[in-house]
Order: sequence, then structure tokens, then C-alpha cells
Amino acid sequence: MPRHRLILVAACLLGLVVLGGLAWRAGVFRGEAPAAVGGPFQLVDQNGAPATEKVLKGKWSAVFFGFTYCPDVCPGTLQGLAAATDQLGPEAKDFQIVFVSIDPQRDTVAQMKTYLAADYVPKSTIGLTGSQEQVAAAAKAYKVYYAKVGDGPGYTMDHSTAIYLMDPKGRFKAVIPYNLPPADIAQRIKTAMDEG
Repeated sequence: MPRHRLILVAACLLGLVVLGGLAWRAGVFRGEAPAAVGGPFQLVDQNGAPATEKVLKGKWSAVFFGFTYCPDVCPGTLQGLAAATDQLGPEAKDFQIVFVSIDPQRDTVAQMKTYLAADYVPKSTIGLTGSQEQVAAAAKAYKVYYAKVGDGPGYTMDHSTAIYLMDPKGRFKAVIPYNLPPADIAQRIKTAMDEG
């Protein structure tokens, strides 16, 4: 065998060994799943009741983080999800929206309840808030970025815009990008439901 072929074969074998080692370290061969989006949290819902990750059990959930004083992204996301819910037809009974505040200073239980009472928001929507520490822990579990911008009562919040689709066991299924048309959101949810 020519020398250049031996070098190529040796390089390929070395590459396979390295990839195998990385896969073992990541837990692929031990049946371990890589770290995903989601996890335990302790918040309160818009009715003041304690809420944990168990609110995700039993239904498909679109989880997104925002704040009630958000001028555009959050109401737009809620409207898009509401329209997508309408397009799910009979499957809508197995779907819910979970809106988690990243602005607990202003998003009290009462504020969240008022915000979610808008006509366009599906009645099954769950609004969650809590202390600064509780919100930070939930955001960390979902790998969400957020930061306060400005001072005084008119401050705003910079934050991630992705929607996380969670299955009825509370496991991460897919990311739904911001500003997707409602028909595309509904199609992604239906596809995930069909795949199980």
C-alpha cells in the first residue's frame, strides 16, 4: 500500500477514536441524553397558586419568556400563538401556552392576570412569575437570556425571543423561532404531536 494511503487510513482511524471518545464523554453510548432545555422551577401562576414544571405535564406546551410591559415582541408572540392554537382544530385541547415573566419587579400576580385577560389570549394560557431568584433559576433552566435596560419606572427588558415546544411529559421537543407565521407555528406543533 502506498505511503500516502497508509497516512490517510491512520488519520481516519485516529479521527474515529477521537470521535468515539467524545461520544462516550457526552454519554451517547451510556444511554444518557445531552443537556436539554427545561428543568425544575418554582414560580406562581396568575391566580397566585404555586407552580412547578408539573404545569407542563399532560399537554403540549409552548413556553416563552417575556414581560407584560413589552411593547411588541411579547404581545406579537402571544397573538401568533393564539392564532396557531385556533388552527390546531381539535388538537388545541392538548395544547397550552406558558408565558414566564422575566420582569418580576413589575409583573406581579395581579398584573399577570390582567395582562392574560385580553380577548386574544386563549383562556388556557398560564402566566408565571415569582421572585428575582425564582425567575433567574427558570430562565437558566431554559437557557434564556434577559437583562434590564434603563432606569426608573420606564425601563424595559432585553430578552430571548424563542418559543420552546415541550411535550406532554415536560420534555423539550423543538424551538419555534420568533415571528413565524401562525400557520407555520401550527404546522410545527402538529408535526411534533404526530411524531409523539
